[in-house]
Amino acid sequence: MPHISIISSSVRNGRNSHRVALYFSKFLQENNLATAGVLDLHEYQFPLFDERLRFQKDPSPAVLEFAGKIKASDGVIIVTPEYNGGYPASLKNVVDLLYDEWHRKPVAISTVSDGIFGGTQVITSLQFSLWKIRAWTVPAMFPVPKAPTAFTEDGTPTDKEGTDKRASAYIKELLWCIEASKRMSAS
Repeated sequence: MPHISIISSSVRNGRNSHRVALYFSKFLQENNLATAGVLDLHEYQFPLFDERLRFQKDPSPAVLEFAGKIKASDGVIIVTPEYNGGYPASLKNVVDLLYDEWHRKPVAISTVSDGIFGGTQVITSLQFSLWKIRAWTVPAMFPVPKAPTAFTEDGTPTDKEGTDKRASAYIKELLWCIEASKRMSAS
């Protein structure tokens, strides 16, 4: 069974995107699709990026733990809010921190906002950064509009049937990419 790391990228108080990260963790495990772990950047509280991990002389244990979890994951879901058309500095920080760990890693993006567009303006800037570090971005997206009313704080969707249907298609695409990546690595 594949293992998927879910990056909850907001470090704000009262963050809504974390609800979506919790949802994906439950969805994957309840449907026996993958094991999952939420990597909460709010808990990590990484210092401002000053150098890639591979060039750091004395990386912190938290940085090494995070890098190890990304490296060991078969795929990654990034759940990010949209801040003024971009993604948060906390996410840019960890994207730039790692390099080899992202190489050909299937990464699916879920964007979140309070508004009606679900954070979709952030997709291209995040995809571009991921492409530059050689991650494999999954074509399926999972925008979440009106996040405060779409999910409860514990990650329960208010429209479970509709959300699960969208999540099924999104996760199916990620799992396909994970399987394709494994097959290509084996050949």
